[in-house]
Amino acid sequence: MFKVTPNPPIPHDRALDPQKVKEATDRALDYYLRPEDLAAPPGSPKYRPVYVVDPSLDDEILLIEACESLSYAHAMAGNIANSIGGPERKPLLALQQVIMLNELLVNRLLDKLKLPQ
Repeated sequence: MFKVTPNPPIPHDRALDPQKVKEATDRALDYYLRPEDLAAPPGSPKYRPVYVVDPSLDDEILLIEACESLSYAHAMAGNIANSIGGPERKPLLALQQVIMLNELLVNRLLDKLKLPQ
């Protein structure tokens, strides 16, 4: 059987700019046929960290922040462990103890770093 229309039929619109249609077609084909070219725009760095710790911070500030974070985690684990019972409570209490021990280690290191005033 003979088909009169092309497969698929291509609508012809005189309002469309042929150059823009060609550019859009090329982008679409590149997207599917050469995805590695579109993975990273030209000139962008290969490694971009999402979270960056300010390198100008001194050790004492970093330890203080770590100590506070551990303190908050210790309190949250304790609150959760106290609100539940049964076998789920024991792992939370163990987690709370590990957090507390690490908080003590950071506090000990902070005590050593304190400068005499």
